[in-house]
This record gives sequence, C-alpha cells and structure tokens, in this order.
Amino acid sequence: MGQGNERVVIAGAGLMGTGIAHAFASSGFATVLVDMNTAALDRARSEIAGILRSGVKLGKLAESDAEAAGERLSVSTELAVACRGATLFIETVSEQLALKKAVVAEAQPVLAADAVIATNTSALSVTEIATAVPCAERVIGMHFFNPVHKMKLVELVMGLDTSESTIARARDYAKAIGKTSILVNETPGLTTSRMSAMLGNEAMYMLLEGTASAEDIDTALRLGLNHPMGPLELGDMTGWDTRLAVLRYLHQTLGDRFRPCPLIIKMVAAGRVGRKAGRGVYAYEGGQRVLGSGLKAHAL
Repeated sequence: MGQGNERVVIAGAGLMGTGIAHAFASSGFATVLVDMNTAALDRARSEIAGILRSGVKLGKLAESDAEAAGERLSVSTELAVACRGATLFIETVSEQLALKKAVVAEAQPVLAADAVIATNTSALSVTEIATAVPCAERVIGMHFFNPVHKMKLVELVMGLDTSESTIARARDYAKAIGKTSILVNETPGLTTSRMSAMLGNEAMYMLLEGTASAEDIDTALRLGLNHPMGPLELGDMTGWDTRLAVLRYLHQTLGDRFRPCPLIIKMVAAGRVGRKAGRGVYAYEGGQRVLGSGLKAHAL
C-alpha cells in the first residue's frame, strides 16, 4: 500500500480517534483529525506528541521519524473540507447510532470515489450505519483497541453489504499500521466488546456487593488472569458513559445477562465517568491515578 498516495481522515478527537490518528501518521499516512471542539484537538495533538516523544526516549523511534509523523498530522474543525479526496475515512464519534450516521452521511459525498468508509463502533450495527450512504458496500467496521499505540488487534466487521474488496483494503490498512486484523460477522458487541462489557459489568457488581475493593478486583484480573489492565481501571480509561451505552445496547439486543449494574448508572448520572472527568472508580490528578482512591463498598 502506497502511503504517499493515501490520505486518512479520522472524525472524533477523543481517546480512540487520537490513538488512531497517531497510528496512521506514524506509519507514513497523511492524516487529518477532525473535531468541532478545538480544545479536544489541542489535547489530541499534545497526547500524540507525548507518545512520539516517549517512543524516541525509549529508543523505539528515531527523532527524525517522530518529527515526520508530527508533520503528517493535521487537524480541522470542518469535516466536509477535511474529507475532500480522502481514501480512508474512520469515524470514532460517540456510540450513538444517529450521530454516527450523520457523520458518515456528511463525509461520503466528498471522499474519493472508492474510499473505504469505516466505523470504530464497538457494539452498534455496521449495516445500520451503512444505510446513511448510497455505497453500503464500501462501509466496514474497523474496531481498534485502547491504547491504540500498544494494542495490536483490529476487528474488521462485515455489514450485510460490505464487499470483498473493501475487506481486503481494510486488511491492508491494518497491516500497514502494524496491526493484526480478524474478520467478524456483524453481531451485537462483536467479540471483544461483548466479553469486555460482561467482565466490566460483573466487576462493578462485585464492587457494589462488597466482594473486594476496586484495587483488589483489578489486581486479581491482572495477576490472576494475566490481563494487562483490571476491568475497573479499563472502564475508567474507556469512560463509563461509553460502557453504559454499550451495555444498554447489548441488554436490548442480547438479553438480561447484559443488564447494566446499578452502580454504573449511578456513577454516570453523577458525572463520575472516568479518567477524562478526573473521577470514576478511581480519582485522577494531572491524568495520573491517585493511589488508594478506589471506591469501596461502604462508600456506595
């Protein structure tokens, strides 16, 4: 794949959009990150610069390569302008079907005629999102994992009309940025999101019931099952508002075993959605977790 001839646009400068933009820019692609919120774009630029600096410091990246990656990345608040002639479009906006459809519909008319249109949804229907455009065969799910610069997997999700050529090109894009891809038939929650949602929900029930402290639940999964992160700290990183939206969708489509834990509902209502808010299961200062700050049963 000739990165020099490709231009990638990512819509949404949140956690996932930032990570995906870094992955493409650092792999040789001209990359545009789009968001209406200029503060989110500034934050994304800063985070990407930090990842690049860390790579140089650890000896994983030459300083010249880090500088080149930074130069390949640009930002915009105007979706239609940024998308003109782009060959790959990835939306990473909030897990709301109407919003995702609106973003895809706005981008499609100005993309390259054969552009791949991807959604990073972790649970919603690729087929439903594809109804927003007249070229459903070019719509595919490309589900990345957080943190993108460390996680090697991309789930490629086939909608009802996704073509073989779109699948092949999506595989090529994933390979070009150093990811391993798996192919998944569209189903609520895909593979990992479905399992992760259930694991995080059950961890919250354990916390609510006083089975163990948040720290000990996370330690159990890290050291007992060799998970890189515990389910509660992962939920804080992902955002409990996002987790709740996924669980509600899975509950609606797959049944009662995905009923959201009342503690998640309570936390989201209180604005304790995780790292981005400075408070979730844990508290954060300057982006770093405050030790000993985990919710305990008696505080619920």
